Amino acid sequence: MSELTSVTADLATTRFNQAYEDLRNLIISGHFQPNVRLTDAELTALLDVSRGTVRSVTARLAQEGYLTSEPNRGVRTRLFSVDEAIEILEAREILESALAGKAAERATDEELEELAALCDQMASAEYDRQEAEYSRLNRAFHKLVRDSARQPILTGFVDSLVYALVMRQYRSLTRKHPQRDALNEHRAILYALQTRNAEAATAAMRHHVSSARRALLLSTETVPDNDGLKIVNDEADTDVSA
Repeated sequence: MSELTSVTADLATTRFNQAYEDLRNLIISGHFQPNVRLTDAELTALLDVSRGTVRSVTARLAQEGYLTSEPNRGVRTRLFSVDEAIEILEAREILESALAGKAAERATDEELEELAALCDQMASAEYDRQEAEYSRLNRAFHKLVRDSARQPILTGFVDSLVYALVMRQYRSLTRKHPQRDALNEHRAILYALQTRNAEAATAAMRHHVSSARRALLLSTETVPDNDGLKIVNDEADTDVSA
């Protein structure tokens, strides 16, 4: 391979990776409504990449569960049935609680200090009613717990659940965010990690994450739309407190 060919290949990889991250973040943040068709022309302009790169990116995101592919019709954003949503959140409960137990055994002192700092920052965000900031910190807290477990296979399973899309679709905009007691639940997880109590960390995380599923069940008790589903999308960069 010539030097010019190598540079060209590197640039193409960089463009692909950037476009992938950009589109994935747009999907997670709620830029698109559920079940919306995304055209190559629209995404080419939005991401400022070639049509070929767009098709490679959407193929990967469809494989990962962020999009659904339609033969000869392009892709759509995911739409989850109530049963699918509950199953995904139940799987998340099992996986994240197992990771919390491992984190209690393996987290470094520096990671525990960072988790404590995140809890303090979440308390400030909650007090100031900064929902988007609270959600960002919440995601950082959960990610750090997963990273502290040092279980890449289990972490990969959690990432593959695309549960953030489920919560964005079903989160009721009329309910208080973050959910009541969410911060105390984070602090209970933190305390279990700090005391190196794997059983307590597992139980505390299971209880905390299950609150997201309970909130979803409450949100679906309202009058359904024409498809039999309650679909709620929040344009702000927020998700549920779990």
